[in-house]
Amino acid sequence: MAATAGMSWADRAAAQAFDGRALIDGERRAALAGETFDKHSPIDGRLLGPVARGREADVSAAVRAARHAFADGRWAGQAPAARKKVLQRFAEKVLAARDELALLDTLDMGKPIQYALSVDVAATARTLAWYGEAIDKVYDEIAPTAASSLAMITREPMGVVGVIVPWNYPLIMAAWKLGPALATGNSVVLKPSEKSPFSALRLAELALEAGLPPGVLNVVPGFGHEAGEALALHMDVDAIGFTGSTRTGRRMLEYAGRSNLKRVYNELGGKSAFVVFDDVEDIDRAARTLAGSMFFNQGESCNAPSRALVHERVADRLVEIVAAEAPSYAPGDPLDPSTVMGALVDETQLRTVMGYIEAGNSEGARCVAGGRRTRTETGGFYVEPTVFDQVDNGMKIAREEIFGPVLAIVRFKTEAEAIALANNSSYGLQASVWSGHLSRAHRVARALRAGTVHVNQYDEDDITVPFGGYKQSGNGRDKSLHALDKYTELKTTWLRIDPA
Repeated sequence: MAATAGMSWADRAAAQAFDGRALIDGERRAALAGETFDKHSPIDGRLLGPVARGREADVSAAVRAARHAFADGRWAGQAPAARKKVLQRFAEKVLAARDELALLDTLDMGKPIQYALSVDVAATARTLAWYGEAIDKVYDEIAPTAASSLAMITREPMGVVGVIVPWNYPLIMAAWKLGPALATGNSVVLKPSEKSPFSALRLAELALEAGLPPGVLNVVPGFGHEAGEALALHMDVDAIGFTGSTRTGRRMLEYAGRSNLKRVYNELGGKSAFVVFDDVEDIDRAARTLAGSMFFNQGESCNAPSRALVHERVADRLVEIVAAEAPSYAPGDPLDPSTVMGALVDETQLRTVMGYIEAGNSEGARCVAGGRRTRTETGGFYVEPTVFDQVDNGMKIAREEIFGPVLAIVRFKTEAEAIALANNSSYGLQASVWSGHLSRAHRVARALRAGTVHVNQYDEDDITVPFGGYKQSGNGRDKSLHALDKYTELKTTWLRIDPA
C-alpha cells in the first residue's frame, strides 16, 4: 500500500503538518492562556508539534458553544433524516481523508500504519455512517394504557455531552461516542488523550466540512487532570461518555457527584480470560488466535485476552505454539506497511510494561518468549511480545491490566476450576471459550461474568453488536442501537382523552 502516488509513508510523515489548536464553535483557537505542550512520536521521539493546553476556561468556552448550538436547535432541531445525511457525508469525508487520519494516529501513538488504515479509519467511517442510517429507523412508543389516556414515550437528546477518549484507538473510540451522540441531536465537547490529540482535531474539521453546524462538535486538547477534570465537573454538561482506565473511571463518578449528578457512562479496563478446554477441536488455531489477538495493537487493548486459562492436558502444546508465534509479532517500524506490531505510546507506558515483566519474573512465572525492550537505537518505545507460563491467578501479571504485549498462561484441571478462575477478577469485559462440545460451550459461556463471550474465536466484531463490560469494566454499552440509550432522555407525555 502507498500513502500517495510516488510517496512512501516515511516521506508523507516528514511532510505532514500538525495543528494542535483547539476547535471551538467552528474555529481553530489557541488555548486562552496561550499555553501549549510538545507532542513527540513514540516511533522515534520526533517532535510532531505543539498542542494547545486546554484548561477550565477553554472547556467552559467549548461548553458554552455547545449549549448555545443545542438551545437554538441548529442541529437538534433538524429532522432525523437531515442529520442522517450529514453523518453519512461525515463518513465519506473520513474515507476521503483516510491516509492523513491513519498517518496521524500512527505518528501519535505508534500503531502500524496498515492497521490504522484497514481497521481504525475503516471502522470510524462505518460507525458514523451506521448511526446516521439508524437514527431515522428508531421509533418511539405508545404505552398500553386505558382507552381514556394516551401515553407517549419519546426519546429526546440529553443536551451537551462530554466525551473523553483514550489513546489506543483514538479515532474508533471517538466514533463510538460521536456516532450515537450526534445522531440523536446532542452537542458534544470532545477531550482526546494528550497522547493522541491530532486525529480528533482533524475529525472535527471534517465534520464541519460535511455540514455539521459550528458549535455542535468542539474539541479541547489538554491533560486529563486539567481539561478532562474540568469537563467532567462542568455544571452545564449533561452526560459524560468515557473510555479509559478503571482508576480514572472512578474519578468520573466522583466528579458527577461533586457537580450536577450528570450521567456517566464508563467503558473501562479488562483482564479477559481465554479459556481452552482439552476437548478443543483445533489447538493450533486456538493458540494462533490467542497470539494474534493478544499482540494486536501492541497489546494496548482493553479487551486483549491477556489471561489464557488452559487445561493441563493441552497446555504444553498451546504454550509451545504461542511461544513459536511470538517472534513473528516482533516490533518493527510502524510506517512500514509490513509491520504488525508497533511502538508503545510513550516512555511511561514502556516503564509500566517492563515493570510487569519484572514482576512476572520475580513472582516465579516462567518467561517462554520475549521479555525485553527492543529497537532502542530508534529512540522509540518497543517491547518484544512476551509470554509467561506457569502463572498463578493470584500473581500481579494475572490480576492487573498491563496494556502491553504480555500474556499470562494459567493452567487448570476441571471445568469448575476454569470458571472460578475466569470469574476471579475485578474485570468483566470479554472472555472466550474453546471447546468441541456445544453443551460445554453454552454452559461455560453462561457462567462467565463478562460483557462479551466468544466461542471458538476471539474478537470478531460488528457495529451492530454492543460492547461493554461487567463489574469494574464499566457500565452502559458502546456500539449497536443500545448506545442510543446513553445519549437520550426518555420522556412520557400523558394525554387524557375525554369521552364523547
